[in-house]
Amino acid sequence: QVQLVESGGGLVQAGDSLRLSCAASGRTFGSYSMGWFRQAPGKEREFVAAISWSGDSTDYAHSVKGRFTIFRDNAKNTVYLQMNSLIREDSSVYYCASGILFGGTYISPRMYDYWGQGTQVTVSS
Repeated sequence: QVQLVESGGGLVQAGDSLRLSCAASGRTFGSYSMGWFRQAPGKEREFVAAISWSGDSTDYAHSVKGRFTIFRDNAKNTVYLQMNSLIREDSSVYYCASGILFGGTYISPRMYDYWGQGTQVTVSS
């Protein structure tokens, strides 16, 4: 049973930083690509960031590039999303997802087969 558990969300002010964590269990974490997505009320789930299984390759949505950083610690079976210079438009539920065995970076949610329960990020202006 694969489980992904996000943490680190909360209420912050515009300009602040947050670090989200996603702890994985149930599969060989270090062999799978990982991604972060977000979904605001009334909107579709959107891609935020992705990292390859090895950690050598990353990809970001245009809206977060330069502000967010995805990285992984395979020894801890955890992927992180460092979010800096947060803006109100970043408010959303953030989900991590586990993807392809020995995969690269993928922006489509269809490339991910396991999802966490989400963590709420609210940015006040």
